[in-house]
Amino acid sequence: MKNLSVLMSTLALIGVIALAGLRMTEKKPAPATSVAINENTTGTTGRIAYINIDTLKEKYELYKIKKSEFEEKEKAMTSELQRSGQKFQQDLLAAQRKADAGTLTQAEYDATTQRLQQMKQSLETREAALTEKLLAEQDEFNKNVQKRLDDFLKEYNKDKGYDYVLSYSKSLGFIMLTNDQLDITEDVVNGMNELYKKEADKETKDTKKKNK
Repeated sequence: MKNLSVLMSTLALIGVIALAGLRMTEKKPAPATSVAINENTTGTTGRIAYINIDTLKEKYELYKIKKSEFEEKEKAMTSELQRSGQKFQQDLLAAQRKADAGTLTQAEYDATTQRLQQMKQSLETREAALTEKLLAEQDEFNKNVQKRLDDFLKEYNKDKGYDYVLSYSKSLGFIMLTNDQLDITEDVVNGMNELYKKEADKETKDTKKKNK
């Protein structure tokens, strides 16, 4: 009679979830190249400012709230898969003990093997579905944050007149030194938080009206 341990080895990773952490999507830049701005030919002043993305993520209220929500969803997802994986392993070990003791008929063995295989496939499908769903939600939120930032900067820059607004993050290590006088992160954080507060207050008022 075949050994059931092959199913155990294939389930070794059940319940272990590899999720991309919540972050604003940032592609690593290409190697630096030297670019000269000729003011006489371009007609631009080359006014530059930058945003510290690390600080923005730490202080932007909407980002902090959603980050916490995603962490809770990930914990719940991990817990569900671990419980299901433990149940599978318990059933598998029980069947293995019976098989080793020779107390299973061939028909019982075949039925048990089929049931465990179906359980394994169900677990794998569930893990893939939950992971895909959570990653899709994170990706959608990242796009939403990027749009909010783009929209804010368009309005903000009407008065400031910057030619370039760059993003800076220590995690990328591309920019090694910055001039604090070019840092507009505080303005951006305060402005975006103010917009989010107005949006949240309006949503609260609308909800109260509906519940009356």
